[in-house]
Formats: sequence, structure tokens, C-alpha cells
Amino acid sequence: MDKRFAPTALVLALAAALPVHAQSNEELLKELRALRDRVNQLEQKLQQQQQAPAPAPVPAGQWGMTPEQARELARVATKAEAMQDNFSDQGFKGLKISGQMDPTFIYNKRLNNSGFVFLNGESARYTYDNTYFGMVVLDFDKETEGGTKWRLTLAPERGTGALTNSGSIVHEASVSIPLGDLQTRLWLGQIPDWTGYEITLPAGNKLITHNLLFDFMAPTNYTGAVLDVTRGKWWARVGLANVNTARKAPGNNAPALIYRVDYSKGEFDGFGFTGLHGKAANFAATGTWQRDTGTVDANGDPIFEEAGFASAGKDTDVHLFEVDAYYIRGDLSLYGQLSYGQQKGSAIYNSDGQLRDARWWGLSGTVAYKFTPRLEGVLRADYIDNKKNGGGLLGYSFDDGINGIGRGLNADMSYAKGATVGTNRYALTMGLNYRFDEDSLFKVEYRIDGASQPVFLNSTATSVSKTNHLFGASMVVSF
Repeated sequence: MDKRFAPTALVLALAAALPVHAQSNEELLKELRALRDRVNQLEQKLQQQQQAPAPAPVPAGQWGMTPEQARELARVATKAEAMQDNFSDQGFKGLKISGQMDPTFIYNKRLNNSGFVFLNGESARYTYDNTYFGMVVLDFDKETEGGTKWRLTLAPERGTGALTNSGSIVHEASVSIPLGDLQTRLWLGQIPDWTGYEITLPAGNKLITHNLLFDFMAPTNYTGAVLDVTRGKWWARVGLANVNTARKAPGNNAPALIYRVDYSKGEFDGFGFTGLHGKAANFAATGTWQRDTGTVDANGDPIFEEAGFASAGKDTDVHLFEVDAYYIRGDLSLYGQLSYGQQKGSAIYNSDGQLRDARWWGLSGTVAYKFTPRLEGVLRADYIDNKKNGGGLLGYSFDDGINGIGRGLNADMSYAKGATVGTNRYALTMGLNYRFDEDSLFKVEYRIDGASQPVFLNSTATSVSKTNHLFGASMVVSF
């Protein structure tokens, strides 16, 4: 039987099998004719589809594009490859450029001074109210295909180079070369100090000013060679370097041993320790010494006068060691540091040409809590014990009435506790920081500095106090 008539016969058979009920023969015939016509229409459409030519296959690799679209894609691919080659040939491959700046406002009660601090020059001394803020920083990082890392950080006026290398704008210039594997490296150049839980540049700190241990008990930078090793959760750096100088003065030959070891227990807690052992500049040895006049003041203390130079330009032995740790859980952040230091012949009190040793120790702790994802409150407390031989800290072998270092003074400018007793220092800092957007951070802080003796001179050097007050505000913008 012809297959074309199979559907028609089947329909007729089904229709005949259905009960007719009350329909007449004429009505039933009409329905059957309509059903037959519909089946014939469907058969015609099926035949037309079978006779239609098959669509042309899509050319391989064109994903349904027209020839013009395929040619355009080829042109784009060629341009992209050329740009990539040119980018690599010009040295931009593996290069990252970043930067930051932080215009800052500072009010210092004792100095009767307030105003903006931004790019102030090297003639301005390093003080706790004039440290690494008010900066502009441009950072270049590059890693080659072989794993060598280059870094150049430029920070005019207030970088480490401005303080240790005659106003240089270079904050860091270093290269790190892999030795066998990427986790074992030789690191050379000018490297900022790595002591403690605070870092140098403002974008990485929660407050504007730094803690007392950072400012007065740690080096500024190193120039030398360091072995950098990472193994699991441990990261160790040890090397030989000049301390706070790009080149030692004539007659000084021995570099210092420097090291830092960090252990990251997890993503949110860890500890580290830092050491320095060797020779560094002694500012007591390059200045004047005090000679006993044989008389006493109203308190019965001997009166001294400055006389002569003592072994100018001589480096002396320094030993520094500190341990720091951090703990972060949710909105709470905790940081702590304990430091010790001593330097031979660098104390503030030196009589009859005899240089005396300086010795000091200190504590610092910071607590931060995020009230909201953007707003964080910060509280920091610092303390330095510095009584021995009239005081004296790393790089500070003189009485300093701005930083509150050295011997205290009475109203008549005689020594409050004698010429041989230095001053202990503390500071309490409260602040807020607000994350305005991904690149902008607002900071504000209020700081109280205190001492065990009157050491803070006023702006006219006519009165001395045991305390000082500071207010600061800044905006840190980075990219």
C-alpha cells in the first residue's frame, strides 16, 4: 500500500470506530472531508521540506561570521599581537606603577604652630610632628620573566633618602635576584628600615603620626646586600649594610649585620623580630663634650660647659633588637612591639671628654576597631625608658626640646634632675580613619605626649613643660 494514503486510512478507520451518537450521515461526511483536507495539507508541507536544498555548511573556524567580519577579526588580532610585542620591547611587560599623596594639617600646642604640611624640605628636622606624612610618592615595580624584581620609589623632600643622603628624592632603589628558585633571593640597594609593626609610607598606616619606637629607636634605611628566603610560613632576611648612609665616612670600614624574620601563623595573626649589630654614626662623637667647671647650681648639681671636639666622624657599636606581633579578627585589630637598643659612647651626658654609653628600651601597642566597614577607631600607647647618662636614642645624642629627649629643665633653665638623668617619654594617640572610596582614606587624630621631666620647650624657648598636645588631619589618596 502507498505510504501516502496510510495516514488517511488510519484517520478514517478511527473516525468509523467512534460512536456517531445523534449525528446525521451528512454531518459525519463533512467532518471526515475536513479532516482529510487537513491531512493532505500536512503531507504537502512535508514533501516541500524534503525537496528543499540543505543549508550551506558554516566555514570552519568562522563561527557563523560573514567574510567581512572574519577579515576584521584577523586585523584586530594582528594589531593586538603587534601592540603586545611593542609593549614588551619597550620594557613595560611586568611593570606596575603606583603612587600616593597625603596633604596633612598639623596643630602643635607647645610650638604655637598650625598649618598644612606638604612636601616640606630637608631643612625641616625630623620630629614626631614632622615625620613621614605630607608626602608625594611614585612607585615603580617590575618583574622580568626570569624572576628578577626591580623597585624604585621616589619621595621628594620626606623620603628616607632626603634624611640620609643629602636630600635625595629616592626613598627605595633595590633589585631582587632569584638564586635557584623564586623563594631564595639576593636583595641589594637602598632599602627602607623594616623594624616594628608600622611601615614608613602613609597609605599603610592607620594613624597620621608614628609611634615613639618608630621615630626614635629604629634606623631610617640600609644600603647593602640581603639574603631573602621564604619557606612556608617563614620569611627571613639577613644581610650586611651601611646604616642611615649611602657611603661611610673615611676611616669607617665595618658594615652592620641586619636581619628580620617573620612568621605568619595564619592570614590574620603572626609575629616577627628584627636585629641590628654593628657600627653606625655617633653624633655625640662628632659634636662637643662637656667639661666640669668645678661649681654647682642652686640644687647642688655640677655645672658643665661645652669644650672642644671629640673624635669627629667616628662610628661606634650599636645593638638593636625588637619583637612585634599582630592579631586581626573581624573588626578588631591588635598590634604590639617591644624594643631594646644601645650605642657605645653616644649618650647625651659626656664629661671631661669621656663618651658614655646610651641605653634605652620601649613599648608600643595599637588597638583598632571598625565601627562600620568604612569607619575605624584607633588607640595607640607608647613608652620609652631613656634615663641612662642623660638619655640618648639612635641618632639623638643631644637635648631636644621639640621631641622631648634629654635632660629636663627648671624654670631658670637648670637641670631638673641633674645633668646625668635622662627623661622617660610616653605618648597616647586617639584617631579615626574613614574609607571614602577604594583609593581615598581620611584620617584624624589627637595626640598627647608626656615626659618624666619638663622637656618640651615652647616656641620662644622661655618655658618648659612635661606635656604637649597635637592635632592632625589628612587625606591619603593612592592608586
